Amino acid sequence: MPAMRAFSVRRLVIRASSALLAVERIALMGLMYLLTGLILLNVVTRYARFPIYWIDESAVYCVVWLTFIGASAMTRLRLDFAVTMLTERLSLQHQKIAKVISTGLVVVFGIALIATCVLWMDPIGLARAGFDGRKLSAETFNFLYTERTQTLNWPTWVLYLTLPIFAVSMTIHGLASMLEDLELVPRVPPKGFQLSELDGVN
Repeated sequence: MPAMRAFSVRRLVIRASSALLAVERIALMGLMYLLTGLILLNVVTRYARFPIYWIDESAVYCVVWLTFIGASAMTRLRLDFAVTMLTERLSLQHQKIAKVISTGLVVVFGIALIATCVLWMDPIGLARAGFDGRKLSAETFNFLYTERTQTLNWPTWVLYLTLPIFAVSMTIHGLASMLEDLELVPRVPPKGFQLSELDGVN
């Protein structure tokens, strides 16, 4: 019975990672199209001497979301950077151990980032304050929920959601990769991504 539960948990992690990767693929394509459109619109409006002042800020936040979502996807695709000057001189068994340790550190970093985001965004404190950002800032000096962007005039906390999303998705991807490195589940190629043997560096 415990073995069946462990197997179901492993499958759940792999399926969650695959579903997240599919969503990230669509989000990356959409954000790249959006960024290209914003840049082209900015060029045209500036050339026509009728610049739209909020385009620059929109492009910046678009790049920020692209960066974090792309970093999460790269974690699962194993396209993150790795220094192999030491590990390539080890035996195959020791290389496997080093890879598991490396993947484990990714998971630890993701969990630490989740904890940091919880402390920073303070959802419990916000709920206690009746979801009133001004009351929370008066009690804790956390002005996250009262700040707004300069030109778009959007709540900054909405744009900062990319951090906790990145933390959770990277942790799930790291767990899935670690299960594969430990050979607890078979390693399957990601769907929707055409990767050669030379594309991965980790």
